[in-house]
Amino acid sequence: MNAADTFSLTHEDAQAIDDCWNRIGIHGDKSCPLLIDHIHCRNCAVYSAAATRLLDRYALQQDDRGQVSVAVQSDVKTRSLLMFRLGEEWLGLATRSLVEVAPLQAIHSLPHQRSRALLGVANVRGALVACLSLVELLGLDATSSVASGARVMPRMLIIAAHGGPVVVPVDEVDGIHAIEEHILDAASRSGNQASAKYTRGVLQFKGRSLRWLDEEQLLSAVTRSLT
Repeated sequence: MNAADTFSLTHEDAQAIDDCWNRIGIHGDKSCPLLIDHIHCRNCAVYSAAATRLLDRYALQQDDRGQVSVAVQSDVKTRSLLMFRLGEEWLGLATRSLVEVAPLQAIHSLPHQRSRALLGVANVRGALVACLSLVELLGLDATSSVASGARVMPRMLIIAAHGGPVVVPVDEVDGIHAIEEHILDAASRSGNQASAKYTRGVLQFKGRSLRWLDEEQLLSAVTRSLT
């Protein structure tokens, strides 16, 4: 089962939940009588309960490891990595873990957060998707200095975790690049990654120091943050 199928399953699961916010709530015709008191659906107990049920589905699905394939193909000479920035640091993640790159969406916080990395939920094509902070998971400095006049467009990455897709906001996306395996192998043997969480190696790319993430370790950390 590929990443797109994983998102489809979670989207279908979400349809079992009455998404009243899309019908009569803030994203619908606004006819819900509760809006008078709550102003916004994210302040309503119905919305919070639906989000909690979504997170419970992640917990139930985490044992189905067949949803995401992270097998390494030894016969390929290059690997495809998505390059993106968090704060001052550039990172690379294998595209096989990626469902899509989406525009930045509003993140709705949840009461009684289950983990420091869980930011809340985001509405992706009508489905509630858990939103996590990679800054928190990776232990990064969230501060960023962008050159004056630079046009930077934050994005959301939808990645295929073991229990279903999750959304992670990033400060900037450079694009997808094919990196020769011998360069990645040299980076993983260099030992530069020893002190960095969920990292396979550090390499130079386009004049930047790029941290190559270990997707297996990262996806396992994502799953733990949702349960």
